[in-house]
Amino acid sequence: MEDITPADARAALTAVDRARTRVVDEVGLPRWYWWLLAAGWLGLGVIGDLGAPWLAVAATVAFGVAHATVASRRLDGRRRTARLQVSADTAGRRLPVVVIGMLVVLVAVTIAAGFALEADGARHPGIGAGLLVAVIVGLGGDGMLRALRRRVRA
Repeated sequence: MEDITPADARAALTAVDRARTRVVDEVGLPRWYWWLLAAGWLGLGVIGDLGAPWLAVAATVAFGVAHATVASRRLDGRRRTARLQVSADTAGRRLPVVVIGMLVVLVAVTIAAGFALEADGARHPGIGAGLLVAVIVGLGGDGMLRALRRRVRA
């Protein structure tokens, strides 16, 4: 075996670090998760504005159960795409906390938008607030999750 220079060792470690970063960037939730979440959010807004109160409660509970079922299988972020499944150590253990925190913030945005639309005299503030957050989640959920993961090193 030949001697490895410090420069070669540094280059090899840099290459390994870059490869690990690319793998870690694959950690997340599948695209369909974000679109289903967006559809559910909008559906709850429609039911909340147009349906009976008992139906809104039942739909919210059903949405929570459905989300918990999907999340329990996907929230570890290890199978975002069919191309790659990473170990739990690589994926990190804080991803579920980041996703749940993100959902709590999105609920707060929905409530604030609903109150703002109601104060402005909108006929269906729940639909407007649900649509706003559905667009945010559908188009930006994956990007927001990546940014939050980097920020909190999850």
